[in-house]
Amino acid sequence: MWLGGASLTARTVAAVARTPGPVDLHLDRGALVRVERAARLGADLSTRRAVYGRTTGVGANRDEIAVADDAEQSAGHGLRLLRSHSGGAGDRLDAELVRAALIVRLNQLLAGRSGVSSALVRALGDAVAADARPVVHRLGAIGTGDLAPLAEIALALAGEGAWETAPPQHRPVAVDAGDALAFVSSNAVTLAEASLAAGTLDVVIASSHAVAALSYLALDGSPEAYADPVHRARPHPGQVRCAQRMRHLLGMERTPPRGRRIQDPFGLRAFPQVNGPAIDALDTLHRVLDVEVNAGAENPMIAVAEDDAYHHAHFHTAYVAGALDQVRACVHGVAELSAARLGDLVEPEQTGLRAFLADGPPGSSGVMILEYTSHDALAALRQAALPVTLGSAVVSRGLEDHASFSTQAARATADVATAYTRVLACELVAAVRALRLRRRAGLPTASAATGGPVPVEEALARAEEVLDPRTEDRPLTADVDVAVGLLRDPTWAPV
Repeated sequence: MWLGGASLTARTVAAVARTPGPVDLHLDRGALVRVERAARLGADLSTRRAVYGRTTGVGANRDEIAVADDAEQSAGHGLRLLRSHSGGAGDRLDAELVRAALIVRLNQLLAGRSGVSSALVRALGDAVAADARPVVHRLGAIGTGDLAPLAEIALALAGEGAWETAPPQHRPVAVDAGDALAFVSSNAVTLAEASLAAGTLDVVIASSHAVAALSYLALDGSPEAYADPVHRARPHPGQVRCAQRMRHLLGMERTPPRGRRIQDPFGLRAFPQVNGPAIDALDTLHRVLDVEVNAGAENPMIAVAEDDAYHHAHFHTAYVAGALDQVRACVHGVAELSAARLGDLVEPEQTGLRAFLADGPPGSSGVMILEYTSHDALAALRQAALPVTLGSAVVSRGLEDHASFSTQAARATADVATAYTRVLACELVAAVRALRLRRRAGLPTASAATGGPVPVEEALARAEEVLDPRTEDRPLTADVDVAVGLLRDPTWAPV
C-alpha cells in the first residue's frame, strides 16, 4: 500500500482495513519531506506569534498563553492536552475501524499541513504496517474533530496509552506542543467508519439488483418498466444505471415477452426510480470522503508555501454529515421496496403458488415469519435513517457553537447498511424458494421466459447451492444468515 497524502480513496481504506494482518506499506518520500518542512515552520512560527494549541490553550482557553520558548514546557503542554482529551468512553472500537482510522490519519498527515513531527508520522506508519492497534473507545466526538479517540491513539504512540495488540517495535515517540493538537485535529475515525459503511453499501446495493431480478422472475414481471426508451426520457444517472443493470441481469438485450400484468406493483416497477437515488447518493458520499481522507484539515494549518499558519474551521464536517444523511434516506426507500416485494412473493395472486410459499399440509406457514423479520429490520433502519444534520451543540463555554454530528451519521450509516442487508436477505430467501417451487410446479423459469440463459441465473445457482432446499415448515434463521453472507460477497451478483 502506497500513501502520499493525495490519492487515497474511501474504497481503498475499507479494502485494506478489512484485510487482517500486517500491511506492505510505503510512504512517499516527498510527502515525508513536506511533513518535516511543516514541522520546522510550525516550531518557528511558535516563537514569532501566538499559534492556537501550540502556544495557547484550546477551546475557550485559546487566549491563555501556555508555552514559552522552552522545550520542557512545550512537551508538558502537549502531553497534558493529550491526557485531558483522552476521555473516550463506551465500547472499544473493533479492529476494522481502528485499522481504517490509522490509515486515514496517516494519509492526512502526509499531506504536510499539520506541523506534526516526522517521528510521530513514522511511528503511526509503523503501527499501520505491523497491524498494531491502540485501544480506542467509541464515544468522544460530535463531528468537529475526533478529539477523544485520536488522543487515545496519540497517547499510545507516546507510550502512555493502551494497545489492543503488541505495540510496534520502536521507542515511544516524544510528543510536544506542536504535535498534540495537530494530531487530534482531524475527523479520521469518523471518516474511517463512513468509509467502511460506504464499502458495505457498495456491495449490498449492487447485490440488490440481483435480488430484485430474482423476485421479478418469481413474480412474472413486466419488462417495460426497465426499457431503455423509458429511462432515456428521464435520464437521472443512477436510475439509468439501475435500469441498464436490470436489463442485463434479465437478458433483456433480446426482446423479452410481455409480463402477465399490464403493470407490476411498485416494488418491481419503481425499482430504478427508487434505487437510482441511492446509487447517486453513494457516489456523492464517495466523492466527499475521497476529498476528506486526503485533506489537510488540521487547525491551525501550517502553510509552508506562505510561511504562515492559518486558523480556520476545516474540522467542521458538514459535507460528510450531509452526504451520509442523504445516503441513509435513500437506502431507506430502497429497503421499503424490498419489503414490498417480499409481500408480493407470499401472495398467491402474484406468484401462482400457495400463500406464504408454503409446501406442506393445509395451514402450513411457509416463509410467513420472513415478513416480520424484514419489517423488524426495516423499523431499525428507519430509526437509523433519521437525519443528524437537524441537531447541533454548543460547547466549550459557548465558543464552539455548532456541530455537524457527522460522527453519529457515520455510525448510523453503518447500522443502516446492516439493517438493509437483513431486509434484502429475507427477500432473497423467499425469491429463491419461489423459483424452486415454480420449477417443481412446471411454471416458466428464467430461461423459458426469455428464450435462453440469463445472467441472473448465475446468482440463482450460487444461492441454491448454499440455501437449504427444504420447503417444509422449519426455522429460517440459518437461511437468512446465509443470504446475508451472499449479499455481502462482491462476487455473488454478476455485473
